[in-house]
Amino acid sequence: MTRIQAWVGDTLMPVDKNEAHARGLRHRAVSIFVMDGDQLLIQKRAAGKDHSVGKWSNTCCSHPDWDERPEHCAVRRLREELGITGLYPAHADRVEYRADVEDGFIEHEVVEVYLAHFRPGLQITPDPHEVSATCWVGLYDLAAEVRRHPERFSKWLRIYLAEHMDRIFSTLIC
Repeated sequence: MTRIQAWVGDTLMPVDKNEAHARGLRHRAVSIFVMDGDQLLIQKRAAGKDHSVGKWSNTCCSHPDWDERPEHCAVRRLREELGITGLYPAHADRVEYRADVEDGFIEHEVVEVYLAHFRPGLQITPDPHEVSATCWVGLYDLAAEVRRHPERFSKWLRIYLAEHMDRIFSTLIC
């Protein structure tokens, strides 16, 4: 059972991840965007995921364990989901959103958003239980594709690109 950091009333407590999503509890999360210039590494969520199965999403996202710092979670999940090591994501923003993400799950997340920059020789070896495919896509092309076909993408990626893109990616813009 994964215990994440969720608020019950005004108190931050360890709560089972699925319980937090079923109850729509406000909880901590991380999202990572790996960039190569203006190209973004996205992933397609595997069939075994709890929700948003088969949807394209940002490079990686997760929830810090109860006793884990968000920046450590970001590094850990890059390794666990995509086999990516040697990247140290930089904090880019904090975003809060609430969305029904299918199958009775509600994400009410306070998200620490991180950017990491691709380096030559970076190996990407996705865990097939987590990720069914990866793709590099231009950031602005992705934003346009999300507007055209929102049903293909995770709700949180749609929210990030529609409402927070300028803030998240401000360091990439000259």
